[in-house]
Amino acid sequence: MSIAEQAVTGTQPDVRTYTSFIGGRFEDAGSDADLIEVRDPATWRVIGRIADAGPAGIDRAVVASEAAWPAWKATPARERAALVEQLADRLAEHQDEIARLDALDTGNPLVAMRADIAKGIHQMHEAAGLAFETKGETIPLPGLHYTTREPWGVVARMVTFNHPAMFTAARIATALITGNCVIVKPSELAPLSPLAIAEITAGIVPDGVINVVAGGPATGGAIAAHPRILRITFTGSTPTALKIQAAAAASGRVKSMTFELGGKNPIVVFPDVDLDETAAAIVRGMNYARVQGQSCGATSRLIIHRDIAEAVLERVVERTRRIRIGMPVDPETEMGAMITKSARSRVVDMVQRATGDGARVLTGGNAIEEGELGAGAFLEPTVVDRVARGSELADVEVFGPVLAALTFETEDEALAMANDGPFGLTAAIWTKDIDRAFRMANAIETGYVWINDVETRFPAVPFGGWGDSGVGLEHGLEEVLSMTRVKAVNVRLR
Repeated sequence: MSIAEQAVTGTQPDVRTYTSFIGGRFEDAGSDADLIEVRDPATWRVIGRIADAGPAGIDRAVVASEAAWPAWKATPARERAALVEQLADRLAEHQDEIARLDALDTGNPLVAMRADIAKGIHQMHEAAGLAFETKGETIPLPGLHYTTREPWGVVARMVTFNHPAMFTAARIATALITGNCVIVKPSELAPLSPLAIAEITAGIVPDGVINVVAGGPATGGAIAAHPRILRITFTGSTPTALKIQAAAAASGRVKSMTFELGGKNPIVVFPDVDLDETAAAIVRGMNYARVQGQSCGATSRLIIHRDIAEAVLERVVERTRRIRIGMPVDPETEMGAMITKSARSRVVDMVQRATGDGARVLTGGNAIEEGELGAGAFLEPTVVDRVARGSELADVEVFGPVLAALTFETEDEALAMANDGPFGLTAAIWTKDIDRAFRMANAIETGYVWINDVETRFPAVPFGGWGDSGVGLEHGLEEVLSMTRVKAVNVRLR
């Protein structure tokens, strides 16, 4: 039975060992393979094991990619785009299985994972439509001077645990349409849907064009250190990105890297807003009901005018308490389990330290340790106010279901608070004053800004962070072009 077929029954996959997909096939695990347990966050049962590819597996993936690359690069853009469309169509035939697999593997609600894989498929189609935009230009000088865009060759794309299927689908597409071969490294915490995607789409593109390597930190480090992988993208934490940079530098090769990292994203609320609409947006922007607040772009730092803080927070608390927590595979569940129990413990500890510093928990803050959910890594959605500026909860990314509320009195104070800390991924501004909205949008030091909205993203709009939130862009034409490098050609005309 395939990986995806096991998920469609709604039960947990057999406890079996999954291996890397390299050169068009799944490798043999081998008796001496290092195995990593994969757990269902909602029950904490082991649902599989992955054989850690390690440096040797990465080298095999590079060899397979390099063997496939010349022919893939020579494949016309129209044909590459058509094959990416076929990949998307094949995944569309298995959407429900992939969504169920992600719900089991990540703890995220099934309804959210259905939306995730649908977005990934949509992004694959959008990427295919950009195949002919990877064009060069001519420069009007004496003679003929033009540029072309060439693929890197072997591209490594390391994806995180909160949206594994969506990220895998989208990241594969942009690498392939530009003529690259790709090595996907999923998180060891949620590796099953990326492996299932490789299995489902096997045979559509030539062997070696798509590789999915399973493994832990050592495998990721081997990608960063490999001398023949010169283009790397990573979605995850800032500390891990720094390790990737260090390993890449130690390889002795100069590499191109895109990082989409963490955030402590402000939602700045002025007193002229509609209170009910704003409260609903604050809860939606926290991503409680998709990924349990485990979202780099979540607007988890509420900076709200003192005059309306109490009234808005009452509405926020009321809405937060209505969120339906349950088993991820239940279609009625709105909020599932955190990825691990250790991640949950870290969040609980942060909330407790904040209360020790004078903050107040308005709702939530507790691990759920009894009843049907007691065995898993469930945590109540949490709202904390009276958070002190400069405190841990104000400046450090929680990556969990905790909204931290701070108050301000003047626009200058709000702007200064919004720009606190090293992160700069997203921000939201809520006001009816259009001049103020644009002043704030221009002055906030972040890569992505909403005005009177939260969380909404469009695949055609570039997304990327400033500061410790990353470097480079994802989505749209910018991501596609980043999968190429520019060559200039000068022709002397006699």
